[in-house]
Amino acid sequence: MVANSSFMNMFAQSPVKPLQQHIEKAHDCAIQLIPFFEAVIAQDWQEAEKLQRQISKLEHDADELKRHLRQHLPKSIFMPVARTTLLDLLRMQDRIANKAKDIAGIMLGRQMQIPASMAELMQEFLQSSLQVTSQAVDTLNELDELVVTGFRGREAEVVDKMITRLDELESETDSREKQLRLMLFKQEKDLPPIDVMFLYQVIDWVGELADRAQQVGSRFQLLLTR
Repeated sequence: MVANSSFMNMFAQSPVKPLQQHIEKAHDCAIQLIPFFEAVIAQDWQEAEKLQRQISKLEHDADELKRHLRQHLPKSIFMPVARTTLLDLLRMQDRIANKAKDIAGIMLGRQMQIPASMAELMQEFLQSSLQVTSQAVDTLNELDELVVTGFRGREAEVVDKMITRLDELESETDSREKQLRLMLFKQEKDLPPIDVMFLYQVIDWVGELADRAQQVGSRFQLLLTR
């Protein structure tokens, strides 16, 4: 009886659920950029500052989850997923929250102005990037089912399709990023050079949100080939 209890406790400490909680928190952090960008476009810096603090708090919460998972990650050979794989996923997920914090920090700190002609496409680009992070959350939330099915069968096929969709969304985001960069390029001569430089930086970082989420999917896909 005691031996059986110890066996069940080992599986109760599975790192799958904390890993899922972490990517959900990272996505919650990134999704706050939608109202943040709206405030920036409206030049409502009081609201932007409030939202930036919220983003920082969520990023801090994600860091706490990351630290807790690293400290309590089982070292047992009975873990359903290799420790190195879990740490890789955790690191990639964490970059989503970190990048969201960086974006809000630089835009608020410089009180950046997004040209009116670019505002709509910038918001579409952000939402497109966040669709990729959302898809990464949905995909990772299938990990516990994959563990149960031994990474095979119908569940593995479902996850493979989800990862394919994640890649498609990331590709769509890349297309919007190219459109936005071209639009900015055509307006460069009419804008202060330093503002142009930081606008390119923000565009790059918003694109990185999708890139990091796509990397989560790519690392996750390796589990299907184990």
